[in-house]
Amino acid sequence: MSLALVTGAAGLVGSESVRRFAAEGLEVIGLDNDMRAYFFGPGASTRPVAERLRREVPRYTHLDTDIRDLAALEGLFRRVGGDLSVIVHAAAQPSHDWAASEPLTDFAVNAQGTLNLLELTRRHAPGAVFLFLSTNKVYGDTANRLPLIETATRFTLAPDHPFAARGIDESMSLDHTLHSVFGASKVAADVLVQEYGRYFGLKTACFRGGCLTGPAHAGAELHGFLAWLVRSAVEGRPYTVFGYQGKQVRDNIHAADLVEALWQVFRDPPQGEAFNIGGGMESNCSMIEAIALIERLTGMPVVWRYSPDHRKGDHIWWISDLSKLMARCPGWRPRYGIEDIVGELIEAAGGRIA
Repeated sequence: MSLALVTGAAGLVGSESVRRFAAEGLEVIGLDNDMRAYFFGPGASTRPVAERLRREVPRYTHLDTDIRDLAALEGLFRRVGGDLSVIVHAAAQPSHDWAASEPLTDFAVNAQGTLNLLELTRRHAPGAVFLFLSTNKVYGDTANRLPLIETATRFTLAPDHPFAARGIDESMSLDHTLHSVFGASKVAADVLVQEYGRYFGLKTACFRGGCLTGPAHAGAELHGFLAWLVRSAVEGRPYTVFGYQGKQVRDNIHAADLVEALWQVFRDPPQGEAFNIGGGMESNCSMIEAIALIERLTGMPVVWRYSPDHRKGDHIWWISDLSKLMARCPGWRPRYGIEDIVGELIEAAGGRIA
């Protein structure tokens, strides 16, 4: 039996991974104990998605296991380790704002939880591929030292800079920067995933995501800006833009595009590699551009306000260079543009396209 283990299985990337790997013929075990509700409140709960997966995916088994619980994980790996083909590790505390309120919880989930999974993979499933959802926050705010130019609706990179044509690549340093507590815990996990590949010879890869989104995203104010912005707009609630005149730029990738990359790398796994992944040059927007797009698609004004205080460690401009990943997976490229993504989010939030 070929088996996939997906952590954070009822989250955005986790649920998409469950459906994709099951559709490819694998049995799937999902771990998700709905920590998202603890982080962001009941409105961000993943339980409705978990119930849909139970109903709709015949090859799916759901477990409310906490990745911090080494004993529970050990029992699971002892039972199924010999059948495991792939571990998609998408469970995380995902907000750099929230992490500052409970650093011990953040590190236990993001770093210790990842180490638990890696060590049990080494002991019980050394042939399995380990795919880790990292973050561009591992680079800290180094990107804010790039030569940026302010335009009417966004910051953009000086055209003579090496990153201007394709975005930020994996050569950017992880050192001498403000990471946020969340970024630091994800750096620890990211480096561990690489080390278990390079030192122990496991088949591991890190995916350093920009903004990940899609209709299954349970957006919250502290995490998932595009989904939360759309939800706020559709429901008529005020949205707060924090700092940089709303001109900070993010690339946005649809979860289906990201999971397609996971699948491609699973089929040709490296040992200890890291890949930047996001919407790239084809799918990005500033905050005020996103607001204007929502207004155009819905035909309704978005209620928003501006706070001059930017979030600590927030990126001013981030667009991922996808070249390394595309070289590894020549048949892969993002299929969803920013307008496609926002349109799906509007419909998922109960709104209508004008």
